[in-house]
Amino acid sequence: MHEVGGKCVFASEIDKFARLTYEHNFRKISSGIFDSGNFNQDITSPDLDYSKIPDFDILCAGFPCQPFSHAGLKRGFDDTRGTLFFNIKEIVKRKIEGNKLDKKILIPKVLLLENVKGFKNHDKGNTFKVVKRTLNDLGYEVASEVLNSKHFGVPQNRERIFIVAWFIDSVKKNSFKFPFGINERYEVIYDKNLRDKEAIKVKVGDILLKNSELKKLEKTEKKSYTISEKLWNGHKRRRLEHAEKGNGFGYSLFNRNSLYTSTISARYYKDGSEILIDQNDKKGKLYPPRKLHPIEAARLQGYPIDSWYEIPVSSNQAYKQFGNSVTIPVVKILAQEIKKQLL
Repeated sequence: MHEVGGKCVFASEIDKFARLTYEHNFRKISSGIFDSGNFNQDITSPDLDYSKIPDFDILCAGFPCQPFSHAGLKRGFDDTRGTLFFNIKEIVKRKIEGNKLDKKILIPKVLLLENVKGFKNHDKGNTFKVVKRTLNDLGYEVASEVLNSKHFGVPQNRERIFIVAWFIDSVKKNSFKFPFGINERYEVIYDKNLRDKEAIKVKVGDILLKNSELKKLEKTEKKSYTISEKLWNGHKRRRLEHAEKGNGFGYSLFNRNSLYTSTISARYYKDGSEILIDQNDKKGKLYPPRKLHPIEAARLQGYPIDSWYEIPVSSNQAYKQFGNSVTIPVVKILAQEIKKQLL
């Protein structure tokens, strides 16, 4: 958002290590939120007065959908109680109610929400219905699409649903055209059917460190990113067992020429099995594969790690954060389109 001219006025983050990373990197960009107490820790805290949140144009949020199971049985706002979506709705509702009493209080124009690909089908589609109905009842038009990071210049097969909602009274638009990717000239692809053909071509090699760089980092950090023979044999054994049962579970191996990796997850720090980098040399010597270095994980999610972004936490915490993150170029293009089409 910042990269397309936005200014962050409030943020909330409950994980103490993510808070550390957030402040380390963003104090230099948005010092105001840290100095004014607007870097909040728990969005569900009864001590947080939603009416004191500064006015804003866009609300961005990701929220888990598990607590929603069997939602939609009741009608109305109570359907979302006990979920983080309830808090998102309450923040917006407070602004709308405040505006009725004082026109100087701004009603948020746009909401940008992100979730896992299966969100639309969660609980037989009830969860999505509840979210859409709640936003409609608040006065917002709703559009949603599943976007894949591999179409936005990063070599990662990561599908996520993005929900864009705009306040009908202040944004007089009937629709929102989603960007489905970018081409080699960094132009937006609006046609879903053309994204595979026209999207910018990238390879896993584009995010990998050179072998000499990796060796240097391993020496400095006094650790190896190559997995142990024991873990490697375990991965191979489990894959075989799953294959015999007809399951698709196991590890995923990639090399510099692979077009993309699997989706990096918050559990990547455990064994790295979803993205392992093949290290076998051409002489036929067999080495176990390696995990991504945190710098490579940052690049895989489109973080500006080679210019200004820094990792102030341990590798395990960094993997968790990158696995939980949105892919930066996807959100940047979305932000650009929201600004252009809706603001």
